Amino acid sequence: MLIEIPSPPRTIIEVFKMLPEGTLAELINGHIYMSPAPSNKHQRVLKKFLKLMDDFIIKNDLGELFVSPIDIFFDSHSNAVQPDLAFISKENPNQPMDFEPFHGSPDILVEFLSPSNEKHDRFVKKDLYEKFGVKEYWIIDPDTKESFVFQLVENKYILSKRDNGQLFSPLFNHSFTI
Repeated sequence: MLIEIPSPPRTIIEVFKMLPEGTLAELINGHIYMSPAPSNKHQRVLKKFLKLMDDFIIKNDLGELFVSPIDIFFDSHSNAVQPDLAFISKENPNQPMDFEPFHGSPDILVEFLSPSNEKHDRFVKKDLYEKFGVKEYWIIDPDTKESFVFQLVENKYILSKRDNGQLFSPLFNHSFTI
């Protein structure tokens, strides 16, 4: 594939925006992280959970759920991620536009662990999501079905619930089966 570059990029965000559509890449604190496609097991668990969560959101008219790849730009210079799932409530002041990446902080971000990204999701992304005020961050292990729900309280994440086979969201006041 040949890409014509009219002028060289001058910032890391310009480099990130030049990546081909569908590239599994994230920009965190000015560093680009790339990852391979998720495993089949990861995709199966994600698909099942996506359906449960999306049905709940639609039934209760709460907002929109997006599935990766979707670019979430936290700022304009050094932080853009592609979470597995992103929930944006109707009350969120930063509503998604049809032909633009999302700019702002979603209400809930969900990551399904893979062997290649476990530490990245548990620490790097958790710190980033906390910094940018994501109300809840859910981590799900597809192998063990263990879930971790971090809730933002006074600008800090607290582990509000750790469970196996279930995930309880304080924001939704609802449990989901994994």
